Amino acid sequence: MGDSRHVVRVGIADLQLVKAPETIRTSGLGSCVGVVIYDSLKQLAGMAHVMLPDSGFAKKEGMNELKYADTAIATLVEKLYQSGAGKHVLKAKIAGGAQMFPNNSSNGLMQIGSRNVEAVQEQLSHYHIPVVALDVGGNCGRTIEFDPRTSNLNIRTVHHGDSII
Repeated sequence: MGDSRHVVRVGIADLQLVKAPETIRTSGLGSCVGVVIYDSLKQLAGMAHVMLPDSGFAKKEGMNELKYADTAIATLVEKLYQSGAGKHVLKAKIAGGAQMFPNNSSNGLMQIGSRNVEAVQEQLSHYHIPVVALDVGGNCGRTIEFDPRTSNLNIRTVHHGDSII
């Protein structure tokens, strides 16, 4: 996951765009979901680090729209279009959404990871962006790095090593 190329870092509740030869990375994906949307023809990609599924209960004043699946994906898609991405060629890869803490409750509200994954998939479907690969769930954190030249998403999972999707 690291060579001499410039790596753009995406923080928690953040998003960034890159064009090859840059790569883009986020770490600390527990229940959060890393969403990569890309145009492989233009070698352009954006990544969002989504913390929560829905902005509906958030205070609108001073709200960080990049924190929520519904608003972060809308912003990411718009930024990609503004940067020249083709509307009908965008694809997505997602990772994260782990259940980081044991939960004896059947209360779905506590299942933040799976709710984040579902919310991200719903938003991508709304924009007609296919999810071509995903690595979600489990109970381990992840770091991901996307290379727009190859469209590979490298995933480093705590205690489970590296994989590419």
